[in-house]
Amino acid sequence: MSRVPGWLGRLGAGLTEMSERWNERRAEAERERDETESRTSSDEHVPPPPDYAPDVPARPDPALAVPWGMRVAAEAGWRLLVLAGTLWVLTRIISAVQLVVLAFVSALLITAILQPTVARLRRLGVPRGPATALTAILGFVVMGLIGWFVTWQVMENIDDLSGQIQDGIDELRNWLLNSPFHVTDKQINEIAKNLREAVGANTDQITSAGLEGVTVVVESLTGILLAVFSTLFLLYDGKRIWEWTLKLVPAAARPGVAGAGPAAWRTLTAYVRGTVIVALIDAIFIGLGIYFLDVPMAVPLAVFIFLFAFIPLVGAVVSGALAVVVALVTQGVFTAVMTLVVVLAVQQIEGHILQPFILGRAVRVHPLAVVLSVACGGMVAGIGGAVVAVPLVAVTNTVAGYLRAYSRQSAMRHSVRPRGATAMSAEPERQAPSE
Repeated sequence: MSRVPGWLGRLGAGLTEMSERWNERRAEAERERDETESRTSSDEHVPPPPDYAPDVPARPDPALAVPWGMRVAAEAGWRLLVLAGTLWVLTRIISAVQLVVLAFVSALLITAILQPTVARLRRLGVPRGPATALTAILGFVVMGLIGWFVTWQVMENIDDLSGQIQDGIDELRNWLLNSPFHVTDKQINEIAKNLREAVGANTDQITSAGLEGVTVVVESLTGILLAVFSTLFLLYDGKRIWEWTLKLVPAAARPGVAGAGPAAWRTLTAYVRGTVIVALIDAIFIGLGIYFLDVPMAVPLAVFIFLFAFIPLVGAVVSGALAVVVALVTQGVFTAVMTLVVVLAVQQIEGHILQPFILGRAVRVHPLAVVLSVACGGMVAGIGGAVVAVPLVAVTNTVAGYLRAYSRQSAMRHSVRPRGATAMSAEPERQAPSE
C-alpha cells in the first residue's frame, strides 16, 4: 500500500477548515439578517446615534402639536357647519312649499284647540267619526261666523267711518295750526300735495299690487282648504299618523322620540289654549274700553285685537296702534290718549299676570327668544311665520329638554354598578344620628 503524500492531507485539512469558516460566516449573516428584520418590525429604522452626536428631540404627533382649545373649536366648527347647511337646505325646502307648510302648521294649531273636545266626546261614548265631524263642524262654523261678523260690521260702518275720518282730519289740521309746533297752512298743503303725487307716481305699482292681491286671495283659499282637510285627518286619525311617523325614525332613537312627541303635543296644546284665553281677555277688556269711549267699530277692532294677539309682542303693538289711530281721527286727541291708556293697562296686566298664570311653566320661553323667533319667522314666511314661530320654539325647547333628560337616564340605567369594596366606597356616608 502506497503512502498518501503529505501535501494531499494538508489540502484536505485546509478545505475542511475553509468549509467550517464558510458555515460560521453564513450563520453570522443569517443572525444579522434576523436582527435587521426584528428591528424593522419594531419600527426601528434609524440606527442609534454615535456618542459624540447631539441629542435631537423626536417630532411630536401633528394632532398633539395643535393646542387643545383649537382642536375643540375645529371639532365644534365643522359640526356647526353641517348643522348650518342642513338648516339652510330645510329653509329652502320650506320656502319652496311655504303654502303647504303653513297650512299644515295651522292645522296643527287648530287641532290643538279642538282635540280636547273630541277626546271628551269619546269619553262620553260618541264614536270617533261622529265626534270628529261634530267638533270640526262646530269649530269651523264659529270661525266662519267671526269672519262674517267682522266683514259685516266693517261694511255697515264704512260710510260713517269715512265721514268721521274726514272730520277728524279737519280737526287734526286745525289743531296743528293752533298748536305750539308753529305748523303753517302752507306746510300742511305741501304735505298733502306730496302724498297725492306719491300716489299718482306709484299707480303702476298699486295696480300690480292689486293683481298680486288676487293671487294672494287664491293662495289663501287653497291654504284654507288644505288646513281644513289636514285638521279633519289629524282629529280623526292623529294617533295612527304619529305611529307611522315613528317608523321613519331609526330604531335606536325611537324610544326617546316616542316620549318626546307627547311632551311636545302637551306644550303645543297648552300654548294654544293659553294664547286663546289671553287674546279673548285682551279683546273683551280693550273692546269695552273703546266702546265706552265712543270709538266707532269697537267690536271689529276687538276682533282684530283678538286675532293679532296670536303674534306675540308685535301683534299687541299693531292692534293697539290701530285702535289709537281710529280714535285719533274720529274722536280727537283726548279720546286717542285715553284709548292708549286702556291698551297699555290691559297689555301690562296681560304680560305680568295673565301669561305667567295661564301659560305657566309649560311654554316658558325667554323674551329675547320670542323677539328673535318672531323676527325670523316674519322674514321667512311673513305673518304666518310670525304666528307659528313662538310655538315652534316652545315645542323645540320641550323636545330638547326631554331628549336630554332621557339620554341622561338611559346612560345611568346602562352604566355598570359598582360591586364589593367599590360599592361600599361609592355608597354615600351616613351621618350619625344626633343625640
